[in-house]
Amino acid sequence: MSEALPGPTPDLRRVGIAPDHWYPVATSRQVRRGRTFAAVFAGQRIALYRTGSGTVHALEDRCAHRQVPLSMGVVEGEILRCCYHAWAYRGDGRISQIPYLPKGCERPPRGVRSYPVREEYGLVFVFPGDPALAEAAPFPHLPEHHAATHRTMTFSRTVRCHYSFMHENLLDMNHQFLHRSVLGMIRPELLGYDSGPRHVEARYRFVPAGGRKDRGAGLLSAEGIGGRNSADVITIRTEYPYQTLRDVPESTGLPAFSLWAAYVPEDAEQRVNHAYGLLMIAKPALPGALHLAWPLIRRFTERVFAQDRTAVEAEQRAWDEQGGDRNNEVFPLILDVREVLRRNGVPLEPGAPGAPGAPCAAAAERVGAAEIPGSVQ
Repeated sequence: MSEALPGPTPDLRRVGIAPDHWYPVATSRQVRRGRTFAAVFAGQRIALYRTGSGTVHALEDRCAHRQVPLSMGVVEGEILRCCYHAWAYRGDGRISQIPYLPKGCERPPRGVRSYPVREEYGLVFVFPGDPALAEAAPFPHLPEHHAATHRTMTFSRTVRCHYSFMHENLLDMNHQFLHRSVLGMIRPELLGYDSGPRHVEARYRFVPAGGRKDRGAGLLSAEGIGGRNSADVITIRTEYPYQTLRDVPESTGLPAFSLWAAYVPEDAEQRVNHAYGLLMIAKPALPGALHLAWPLIRRFTERVFAQDRTAVEAEQRAWDEQGGDRNNEVFPLILDVREVLRRNGVPLEPGAPGAPGAPCAAAAERVGAAEIPGSVQ
């Protein structure tokens, strides 16, 4: 890991997620054709809408006229019309029509901010930062999602904690005692880890140590109905701002499943995040077996997630009550991932460049007011 930041170490829970990345803000199913959907990123309200042709657009969720949310509007073909005075917007945020405006009247502001959008993996991604950086920004590459050899289970859940707690929870596999009711007793062995300016990757060996395991756990890790209780090698990686997990049972040597996850802040203070997960499960040789096992695997994963959510939300409550981070962290791996999140994040103080609460000001600094639809010239 690179050298520590000079001066006092910032409280990680006061560091915001960097906006210059692609973030999922909805599932594709939530954005229906001819409908709107109210999304959010770190206090920025975003109106998603799917046009008649099926294209998804993302606009700042306010009408430039009276600030009424555009997510309350009506989709007409390729435009979004405000529910109040019927101002119409194109996908680039520009106003295409004001039905009642007489000829010769002074033209209104240019419109509202639009966001770059990509729809992939059954999710709708937006780029909330500098739009000029969107095209070159790395986008998640998940070939298993489209492979005929895998089936994907999608997760979308709100968790009431700072996103950093989520990275720590998944990366620190020493908390398996929390899951003893669904995984039995597991002895995790850290095989090694490496870290850099933007990543931390750890490898664990999961050794069963007795106790009853949920049937879905065995089906997910390719143990079959009998549950062979073999050890698994788990690789977890935080590659800012995403996180991945890969499971390889030692009995087969073949990957059983992989997980991709993103934790998207909802509120400006970033004490609530929306966790999006794509669990890509390898299909067994027996046709139809995964389909039959699907409900059991879903039940198991939901139980594990519920236990993790209880823990990280308790951590957030402690931070709120104590007014800061009093953790006594000793695991080098977690100290490194905290540094990665600090270095790549942005300050949360009001008015700081890139901080939630001043997204328009930050955008204006980057690209100039003339480039932002909605600025009054």
